[in-house]
Amino acid sequence: MGGSLLQAVLNGIVSGAILTLPAMGFSAIFAVLRYPSFAVGALATFGAYAGWLANARWGWPVEWALPMAFVVAAAVGTLAEWVAIRPLEKSGALMMSVASLALSFLLENLLRFSFGNDLRGFDLPLLRDLTFGPLRMGPQQIKNMALALAVMLGVWAFLRLSNTGRAMRAVADNPDLARLRGIRPARVAMITVAVGSGLAGIGGMLLGLDTSIDPLTGTRLMLSIFAAAVLGGLGSIPGAVAGALIIGVVEELTVFALSPAYRTPVGFLVILLVLTWRPSGLFARRVEA
Repeated sequence: MGGSLLQAVLNGIVSGAILTLPAMGFSAIFAVLRYPSFAVGALATFGAYAGWLANARWGWPVEWALPMAFVVAAAVGTLAEWVAIRPLEKSGALMMSVASLALSFLLENLLRFSFGNDLRGFDLPLLRDLTFGPLRMGPQQIKNMALALAVMLGVWAFLRLSNTGRAMRAVADNPDLARLRGIRPARVAMITVAVGSGLAGIGGMLLGLDTSIDPLTGTRLMLSIFAAAVLGGLGSIPGAVAGALIIGVVEELTVFALSPAYRTPVGFLVILLVLTWRPSGLFARRVEA
């Protein structure tokens, strides 16, 4: 019993580490553009398929396919934002979020039309699981966690050390003041969309490396992404990381204690409880590392 519980916690940490990347992208977009982008799930799927094409079709190693997932998801997200969502900016955040939801369904069906509904698996070597006492962990899971951590550190360095990252934080804190300092919020917004979409794409590919992919991969992940962002505090990058890890562990413990059928309602329950008892989440709404 104790070993099974520890295994569930470990599995939750692994899934939570993958969830951190799209949750960070979602929070960054919310912080700068002031609306929740529900297209992040579909962009995660786009990244997963881009990585799959590079790996399974073109023979690229995973480490080379990962940037492909970022670039394709970033390009699709930026184009979609510019064409379908930004024209609705004057209509308010609600209309933009509704448009992002419609965009998500459109992108999802585009993938369905292009690739079909079959499950796709990455070209990975078959390796024996590693055991640590009662715990078992696959080599690919360890690699996924390391890749997720490397990306998180890269995002932290980007936000803290680069001029563009500092401009994103300034616009997130106060767009009017940032404009007075010579920063162009519209340009920063598109860069944020590209980075946030790219992070979602990497998260989608890492999820595919851990399991498999289909056109609904990101859609199934979207509720957990949103719950993680709400739990950590909408617009907070550190909050997104903490919220994703907590959601990952709680979902795995739910599967362990109850049934996989109850995994999905966990996200709704977390959102309800957080909005009721602590609407600001675990962290204040700021984009910072």
